[in-house]
Amino acid sequence: MKWDNIDEQVCSVARALSIVGERWTLLIIRDALKGTRRFEGFHKSLGVTRHRLTERLNALVESGVMTKVPYSRSPERFEYRLTRMGLGLYPVLMSLSRWGDQWLTDELGPPLTYWHSRCASACEPELTFSGCGEPLKPEEVSAKLGRELGEYVAHLEAHGLPVPGNAELPRLAGEYRQKRDRSARHEPAS
Repeated sequence: MKWDNIDEQVCSVARALSIVGERWTLLIIRDALKGTRRFEGFHKSLGVTRHRLTERLNALVESGVMTKVPYSRSPERFEYRLTRMGLGLYPVLMSLSRWGDQWLTDELGPPLTYWHSRCASACEPELTFSGCGEPLKPEEVSAKLGRELGEYVAHLEAHGLPVPGNAELPRLAGEYRQKRDRSARHEPAS
C-alpha cells in the first residue's frame, strides 16, 4: 500500500495520519492552537517554504481540520481557523508534548509548562480511562474488533481463508473493501 492510500486502511490511526502525518502539519496545528491565523504568521513561525505551507494549509482546509475565513477584501486575504475537528487534535498535541518532555528533554527541563485556569495550578496532560479515571497503561488495554474488521474476519472464516495477524488486518481489510466497492460499481481492478 502506498502512502497516498493510507486512508484506505480500516484503522483510525492510519486514517488520522493521512491528514496529520506530514511533518509540518502538527506544527501548523500547534501554532493555530496558540492563536496564529494568518499565512504570514505561520510562515514566520515555522520557516517552512511558502509553497509547502500553502500545500499544507490547503490540505487542512480540504480535510475539514481548518477553515479559510476572509479578513480583507482588497486585496483578498484569508485567515485559517481550526474547526471543531481541528480543535479535537488538542489532546494529541498535549500527549506528544508530554512524551517529548518525558523522553527528549535535556537538563534545562521542558520548554513549556502548562497551567490549568479552573483549578489555578500547574498540570501535566494525562490520558485516563473514561470509566474509572485511572491513567491509561498499554499493558491494561486490549483492542476488540470493530464492526468492519469483525465482518472482514467473519468473511475470511466463512470462506475457510486464513485470518491475518493484527498488524496486517487493517491494510488487508482496506484492500478487501476497495475490491468489494469496485465490484459493486462494476469497475475493473487496478
